[in-house]
Amino acid sequence: MSAPYKKRMRSCEKDITNEHYYRFDILNAVIDFQVEELDTRFTDSSKEILTLGASFDPRHNFRAFKSEDVCKLALKYYPSDFSSNDMRALDLECGFFVADIQKDPRFENTTSVSDLCRRMVEFDKSWLYPMIYRLICLLLTLPVSTATTERAFSSMNIIKNKLRNKMNDEFLDDLMVLYIERTFAGTINNDDVIAEFELSGTRRVKFS
Repeated sequence: MSAPYKKRMRSCEKDITNEHYYRFDILNAVIDFQVEELDTRFTDSSKEILTLGASFDPRHNFRAFKSEDVCKLALKYYPSDFSSNDMRALDLECGFFVADIQKDPRFENTTSVSDLCRRMVEFDKSWLYPMIYRLICLLLTLPVSTATTERAFSSMNIIKNKLRNKMNDEFLDDLMVLYIERTFAGTINNDDVIAEFELSGTRRVKFS
């Protein structure tokens, strides 16, 4: 890697080594491209909520835990889930949480937030730190809500196309639910749907 870099079997115009070429001209360029792509894909609020949520990263003995980030996460992104009393309780819990968990040998080798949540329930820490446990549970729903939102937008583009752009919102919602959960919808028997529809009220025409 310390040899002079040659471009197409001829010496490069720049006096650089192979290491310099592959590290700066290739690797760093790819990293810059990926960072730029991520910046355009995720909003500032999405990046901030992930940054604040990283406080619960249990690796390196909870070195990333910050009480101010935990309180900011609850106050800014989950205001309907935490009252003013809950916020005061959360602030108090943060003062004891890390010191308690770090001394507990049962939490050694915890590798993820989901693993932390499971162990808190298993070792009765969820009732001792109810506000922190609630916030962790809310964080764990992020991948589900994000995936559901992406599927919803994808479904909307398929269902409400140029030929069907005048349907009302209620009908669109019903169709999107059926399309998003099409695996489950495929297990429903059409005869059962027709029978339940007939029982819901009188009809001009009988379906069966």
